[in-house]
Amino acid sequence: MEPYPTKAVTAVPPASDSAVNGCFSPEGRRRRVRLFALFALLLCAAFALPLADLGQFAFKSDLYSFILLVPIISAYLVWRQRQLFPARLVSSPALAVTALAIGAAALGLLLAFSTRGGSLPPVDRLSLQTFAFLCFLVSGAFLSFGRQALRPIVFAVAFLVFMVPMPTFLTHWLEVCLQHASAEAAAVLFAVTGTTVSRQGLTFQLTGVAVEVAEECSGIHSSLVLFITSVIGGHLLLRSNVSRVVLALAVVPLAIARNGFRIYVLAALASAVDPAIMQSPLHRRGGPLFFVMSLVPFLALLWILVKLERKKQTSL
Repeated sequence: MEPYPTKAVTAVPPASDSAVNGCFSPEGRRRRVRLFALFALLLCAAFALPLADLGQFAFKSDLYSFILLVPIISAYLVWRQRQLFPARLVSSPALAVTALAIGAAALGLLLAFSTRGGSLPPVDRLSLQTFAFLCFLVSGAFLSFGRQALRPIVFAVAFLVFMVPMPTFLTHWLEVCLQHASAEAAAVLFAVTGTTVSRQGLTFQLTGVAVEVAEECSGIHSSLVLFITSVIGGHLLLRSNVSRVVLALAVVPLAIARNGFRIYVLAALASAVDPAIMQSPLHRRGGPLFFVMSLVPFLALLWILVKLERKKQTSL
């Protein structure tokens, strides 16, 4: 009886983890981290002057002083999510190219203004340069780590957008909107309290004093800080996207009510006590005091949303 025919079997060496799983081995992961760190350092060196200008601008600005804290907060949020990074790192070239193209478009727009003899305000120039820097940084992250690796830290990455100063037209539009809305809120308070006042546009005439609501009274700095606080608080303490949106949107009426209350208090004190109050530190530097007061309803709303989410979670 003849034996069954046998087939020759060639031993195939096992594929490496890197070949099968993208970047699965610890050494491969560390290599990608080192390459991204090198890329980030070179990018910071290339944008050294704009970043230095941004830091100096934020340090001296009343509106954008929070910019210096944004990368620190973002780094902390990344550190909190470090355990959620996937073991497999696969590059996302398409997303990297998209982010690179958006950043290049921002620099191209800046170059177009410069070559045509146009003069951009310094804030607008910083806005385009910072936005381009962040786009290039995100592009390198997509190329080094991939979309799946960035998914757990998408909020921390998106939070970096607060490093970008708003263009001057947007800042002016927000200031005008808050200015007029605050005047309307103050008018409601005057009417509710029965205060004798005559109004012409943004000017309130009380007994012995006239108060004009200027753009500087818009409270845009404290409103922006409160909005950023709502974004961070919603991310850390709330689970539902609906609750997070509600918390963020609540900042708008809170900001308007706070500004209207500030105008009402200052005008009433100037009329009843001393007109010089309009030139006092309470007027010129009293913003933080009224900001702290606005935190009370904000924190109350946050507490209610947290309680509602927990109640809904326990009922499931």
